[in-house]
Amino acid sequence: MPRKVRYGIIGCGMMGQEHLRNISLLGDTEVAAIFEPDQVMRAGAARLAPEAALSDTIDELLARDDLDALVIASPNQHHLSQMEAIAATRSLPLLVEKPLFTDPSDMARIARLERDYAAPIWVAMEYRYMPPIAAFLARCDQTTGGMHMLSIREHRFPFLPKVGAWNRFNRNSGGTMVEKCCHFFDLMRLATGAEPVRIMASAGQAVNHLDERYDGSVPDVWDHGFTIVEFDNGVRAMLELCMFAEGARYQEEISAIGPQGKIEALVPGPGRFWPEHLGAAPVPMLIESPRLPKGPVTREIPVDPALLAAGDHNGATFYQHQRFLSVVRGEAVPEVTLTDGARAVLMGLAAQQSARSGQAVTLDFGPHASASEMPLTAGAAQ
Repeated sequence: MPRKVRYGIIGCGMMGQEHLRNISLLGDTEVAAIFEPDQVMRAGAARLAPEAALSDTIDELLARDDLDALVIASPNQHHLSQMEAIAATRSLPLLVEKPLFTDPSDMARIARLERDYAAPIWVAMEYRYMPPIAAFLARCDQTTGGMHMLSIREHRFPFLPKVGAWNRFNRNSGGTMVEKCCHFFDLMRLATGAEPVRIMASAGQAVNHLDERYDGSVPDVWDHGFTIVEFDNGVRAMLELCMFAEGARYQEEISAIGPQGKIEALVPGPGRFWPEHLGAAPVPMLIESPRLPKGPVTREIPVDPALLAAGDHNGATFYQHQRFLSVVRGEAVPEVTLTDGARAVLMGLAAQQSARSGQAVTLDFGPHASASEMPLTAGAAQ
């Protein structure tokens, strides 16, 4: 029987509490310590993990000698400094929420972490593990005969309220194309098996948060946009984001097309937001549409209700934690590396630069295998 794995959690707001609920479903695990400075969120975390010690500082949490793994789910602007604090104290297997960083000047710090951190680091890209998206990825090549076009549409609700309204400002979040869309840029790289070479975007703030004020400042996060990405294998991808479209039946619609056919994944948003008067929430769907003979095949991809109740990501957080637990036990390696996390951020930064300038941005990651070898002068980092 495997021994119980003990976690330390840094940051227990909305996403941190989703991690708590999913860790509790794993079995042979325990949350041993939590650091959360906000008193309301701290109390919520204590209710979900009453056995956990509540640490007053990160240093107090890291001083414990009974932890086997760490999870960082703090506001974006703290991720990198907290990773560095852990590296300076004791390297443990680490799951860090996206985005990995928020400022292109941080790349040198990422390179140092990659070089010096003595344990595995997994960057949390939950969307990879949503059952309908996992099914899409598994069937994509066979259905399309090799994709040439990839389209991702997310029509969803506005950014939710967070502690201190940190997610209302680019200086904290890194900007919408980083904070929200790094998930999708990661999926693009994964699905195409290629690297981006050029990014073009048009985006802005049209509807959301314009009537809000925080210390006299108006939020500046974007709420809609289009991004086109060209990859080094010739595949073209597009992202369409709208954050004032929560009336849509499906939150994400992903499609890939190749010479043999088309495949689509339809993913509903969080069930807690689905109006009761409309009946049961939508079920995720996978649609495969061959060119010859024509005849779309639609298949439901249901998600375990217990996993739906544990968070807002269609069970993905649980499946991600299952795989991370294998890493902690020494049975596997991270599936989402520092390189993956960094490149998704750089794509988001490039999209923001393109939208601001009205010009395409060129990226050149080259044949590099690690974050430390990434050119710091890539188009997104200018």
